[in-house]
Amino acid sequence: MVQYMDKNSGFNMWNANKNSTQKKSPFSGFLWWTLIFIAAWWMVGVFMSPQQTTPANDAVTNVVDLSAVPVTNVSSDKITATVQGLRISDVNLADYTVASDASENVVLLGSDDNFIEVGLLSTGTTAPVATTIWKQNDNTYTWRNSDGVEFTRTFTPDGYTITITDTITNKSGRDVAFAPYARVVRDNDMKSASGVTNGAVAYINSDVEDVVWQKLDKKSYAYSTTNGFAGFADQYWETIVSIDAPDQTIRMKKVGDKYTTDTAAGAVAVANGATATITTNVFTGPRDQSVLDAVESKIPGIAETIDYGWFWFLARPMLWVLNGIHHVVMNYGVAIIIMTILLRLLMWPLTRKSYVSMAAMQKMQPEMQRIQKLYANDKMRLQMEMMKLYQTHKTSPMSGCLPMLIQIPIFFALYKALLVSVQMRNAHFLWISDLSAMDPYFILPILMGATMYLQQRLQSPRNANTSGNDVAAQTQRMMRWMPILFTIMFAWMPAGLVLYWTISNIFGIIQMQIIKKQTKKHPLSRKYDVKEGFILHIPS
Repeated sequence: MVQYMDKNSGFNMWNANKNSTQKKSPFSGFLWWTLIFIAAWWMVGVFMSPQQTTPANDAVTNVVDLSAVPVTNVSSDKITATVQGLRISDVNLADYTVASDASENVVLLGSDDNFIEVGLLSTGTTAPVATTIWKQNDNTYTWRNSDGVEFTRTFTPDGYTITITDTITNKSGRDVAFAPYARVVRDNDMKSASGVTNGAVAYINSDVEDVVWQKLDKKSYAYSTTNGFAGFADQYWETIVSIDAPDQTIRMKKVGDKYTTDTAAGAVAVANGATATITTNVFTGPRDQSVLDAVESKIPGIAETIDYGWFWFLARPMLWVLNGIHHVVMNYGVAIIIMTILLRLLMWPLTRKSYVSMAAMQKMQPEMQRIQKLYANDKMRLQMEMMKLYQTHKTSPMSGCLPMLIQIPIFFALYKALLVSVQMRNAHFLWISDLSAMDPYFILPILMGATMYLQQRLQSPRNANTSGNDVAAQTQRMMRWMPILFTIMFAWMPAGLVLYWTISNIFGIIQMQIIKKQTKKHPLSRKYDVKEGFILHIPS
């Protein structure tokens, strides 16, 4: 069987516990490590993600002359596909255009020698091959071999799925057997997106296996599985073949200048005078979670092929909420703004606690400096006294970092959700024609940097005294550069993500002004205690 197919187929406050006169590392402090982490993640996403490769110019081993084979079409309300013998190609997606202002639809497997092939490997007789000429009656194709075995192939399109039913009637006078196979052959002709896995995909024993283009250039892969499917996945599209049969062999490899995935099942015996039926499902359509969920009953496991990253448990509900809001407002830019405001409102208690904690830490600075000087030569006692100070005042330097810590997984989750969301493709908002791509005029990144700078100015006291405190001075210098660095980083990110961060900054500024007014009515105060001395009173 294999041989045949080969031939045919801001934790800075905590650092105050240390001696202020001690020489500090330029990489110390929570904010430094946060900045380094974000920068490293961005560089990995840009430089290490799958990129477009140039295949070798060697010849394809499975080129077949199909000039004599009639070309027909099968169609549903979602697709129109070309059928030529055993092959399906030129799948036109009715609901998706190449560009937002274009009338040309997206076509999958539209390049030369890019196709899906669904066929049979025979034992004891002959089976239809790529050059076989069938008799057609609508979506039903028939052929009879010289031994008297009759083949009837029926195409049943439904949405983005085509169900191929092969009915074999054996009138040869002897027992025969047929092993079904299906394969996808295509170019690496889709541009890769940073952070999105592009290449071959398979479902192996209830797990999704992804193999990027670069790995296929170097080696081939083979798997044995009970049920499963094979195909290719791009940022927005999938082409999947699935045989409704157990005990399959799935392979992924490069053949000449083409890439191929195939699946083959065990042979089905057809006794003389008997009839057998073999079913194969083909999916060619968008990587839309709702669409894939609907196809799950025909191709089990296909709903799991979208990679939402480490924070999938946040990305999926966020995307669901985003799509729900879009159904109401009919614009994804407005939907992102509304969802951002909802997220900020949910984080209101933490934001308030963070601001109050930072204000408290500023009030505690004189006491912290006194303890540092008093126990400069006793590190153990210094640590104990600082911990006691935090406990007495019921605050912590970590509480001021909580909103940022929560924002990081939300940011990554939304980044992934926007990248894999086919709905975001060609989505308009004001001057932006595609929210899944970068802002062509860099307006949003500049606005984001400006709002980030303003937020920092409002958060940090203007008259803060950092003399004698290396950590605080270092933090202030770093904070001045962060808006510029983030503006550069975000300039090439999806506009929808930059819009989220910009609106988040603006709403954060509004929240900060509200909290400031609240703390003015109920200001932080220092009350005297006989045992503890002055204790900071933080309003609830």
